[in-house]
Amino acid sequence: MKLIVEDAGRREWAEVAQRFCGEFVRDNGRRKYIFGCNAYGEDLVRQVKVDGFIDDFSNNSSFLGLPIVKTTAVPKDAMVLIASGGRPFTVMRHLDTFGLEHLDYFAFCKWSGLPLREIVFNEGFAAEFAANRSEYERIFAALADDESRQVFQKLVNFRVSYDLDNLRGFTAREDVQYFEPFLALQRGGEIFVDVGCFDGHTSLEFIKRCPDYRAIHVFEPEQKNIDVCKARLAGHRDIRFHACGLSDRKERLQFSAGGSTSRIDEQGSLVIEVDRLDDVIDEAPTFVKMDIEGAELKAIEGGKATIASAHPRLAMSIYHNAGDFWRIPQAILAVRDDYDLYVRHYTETIYETVMFFIPKH
Repeated sequence: MKLIVEDAGRREWAEVAQRFCGEFVRDNGRRKYIFGCNAYGEDLVRQVKVDGFIDDFSNNSSFLGLPIVKTTAVPKDAMVLIASGGRPFTVMRHLDTFGLEHLDYFAFCKWSGLPLREIVFNEGFAAEFAANRSEYERIFAALADDESRQVFQKLVNFRVSYDLDNLRGFTAREDVQYFEPFLALQRGGEIFVDVGCFDGHTSLEFIKRCPDYRAIHVFEPEQKNIDVCKARLAGHRDIRFHACGLSDRKERLQFSAGGSTSRIDEQGSLVIEVDRLDDVIDEAPTFVKMDIEGAELKAIEGGKATIASAHPRLAMSIYHNAGDFWRIPQAILAVRDDYDLYVRHYTETIYETVMFFIPKH
């Protein structure tokens, strides 16, 4: 199987999207709405005249000075631009039940001709892919199964073309994220390192599968989140809570708090501690999971000795930065090249792509 990437997307999709964009941008007498109250919508209303926002779950009556309405209140001849990036197919099916004409924000970005905000976690991807295509092809060829290659190709194609058709078949299944059968986790004896624990959910899922574990190490730099983790994991044994993040050195960094999207940010209002994995834990992990909003490469650098000596299974988020699809496996395989690589995806959109590294035997 060869990595095939098409920038333009499907011709019929392009024609439909271009027609919608032309109609939406000009004053054609039709009512126009944005589905989703977020930063994308904020960028849109500065450039396009719309009549309001659609949010079926908001208790607010307005956003950016425009009314918020329920889908049931939208006129049947209205046009709806879907700016809700989390579950685009779910929203599309919802709008279809009301017979409303709609287009997703990804297609609008590509075909409207307006200088719009890039999709979060896809900034600069197309240019980075063009400059490093051979690296993507090298990792693609190294993947261990057909499903990994299909997932990899579909995601790269979407990130380059913005054609949502490439994401068909993906569903929201974060409930099973990080826990695939090929991990072959054992009921007892596992040592789990949960890097970016957030609210403790992943550690709880690990405990369900490995109740006789030996130890769990939780890393979470935001105090509010570490408090939530401690509360949720109370009553479970042998859990070490590390109130810090992981990086390539011990230092203090500026941090922007945002729940599950908290991240290192020079403009952030919080100060957090980060350290090297190699210097923090004193036992050999069997399974390491990392989802730290784009800081994975530095954390890998700070954990090279642990990876080299313990040879743990690894589950690494690869969706935050352009180049993560190949830079993260390159960094790990430079430490140990005896891993099988798998890729799985857990949402309808580009969030939550995980690359797994399974030790070869």
